[in-house]
Amino acid sequence: MADPMKIRAQLKGDVAEIRVLMSHAMETGQRKDNSGNTIPAHFIQAITIEVGGKKVIQGQTGTSVSRNPVFAFKVKGAKAGDEVVVNWVDNKGDKRTDKAAITA
Repeated sequence: MADPMKIRAQLKGDVAEIRVLMSHAMETGQRKDNSGNTIPAHFIQAITIEVGGKKVIQGQTGTSVSRNPVFAFKVKGAKAGDEVVVNWVDNKGDKRTDKAAITA
């Protein structure tokens, strides 16, 4: 199972600035190991993010995203204490969900 995501969510006025570090190898399927064998593709395919119980982001990624990607975004109308829930699913069916509260 993947390491926990690091979620930083801070309120500035009525806008929450949210940064998410997702620990994942993000293999493209084009790299080779030391023996010359192709390393199979293994990457995050789908991401869903909720803030305060409302879905604010739903997207798909592919092999061009770097290892341990960081996603940053702003959400207007958030409040201190609102819960940020981040979900991802990769191309092998592995899933991860982590949560954090927005701080003032």
